[in-house]
Amino acid sequence: MTTPLTPALLLQAYASGVFPMSEHRDDPEVFWVDPHQRGILPLDGFHISRSLARRMRQARYQATLNRDFEAVLRGCADRTETWISPPIHRSYMALHQRGYGHSLEIWQENQLVGGVYGVALGAAFFGESMFSRRTDASKLALAHLTHHLARCGFTLFDTQFITPHLGSLGAREIPRAQYRALLHEAMENEADITNPPFDPDPRQILQRNTQIS
Repeated sequence: MTTPLTPALLLQAYASGVFPMSEHRDDPEVFWVDPHQRGILPLDGFHISRSLARRMRQARYQATLNRDFEAVLRGCADRTETWISPPIHRSYMALHQRGYGHSLEIWQENQLVGGVYGVALGAAFFGESMFSRRTDASKLALAHLTHHLARCGFTLFDTQFITPHLGSLGAREIPRAQYRALLHEAMENEADITNPPFDPDPRQILQRNTQIS
């Protein structure tokens, strides 16, 4: 019998360094993943390309925090192949309702065009998935989220795996043992994703990126 994917079980799993996945959207089963090489996005090492910086300066979009968590969750699952099954969807909605699941949305002309969601626990943020319906929308979401997490005192942004997309933004792989050490440190501390309040102004991100480059 499959163990119910409760919020308590999920939080225990994240604190232990593992995360759930399904084989496909219709799979009722969930399995746990503990990669030998873990992807992280350094909070002081986000790479903003010239084209992304130009898009941010143009400011033809709006960024929000937790405005529509479920829409982001559905946007991430809206693809040919996805591991976001109904049990996983329900479980993350439950985490959001309990204040652990969070989303960063990107809007253009009042339409949701991109976003990222994940789980905040201690001083760690566990990124789960992202999507983009317009050019650079997911990059904008990650830029705003990374900046906000740093402002709130988070010390670890876990991306689970590395893709070329994430690598171009500064994400890197580290061995499991090193990840566990960073995770342990993050679990020993507390950060509040709502304090300070989310600031959607991209100029603050560009200024900070220039200072640490």
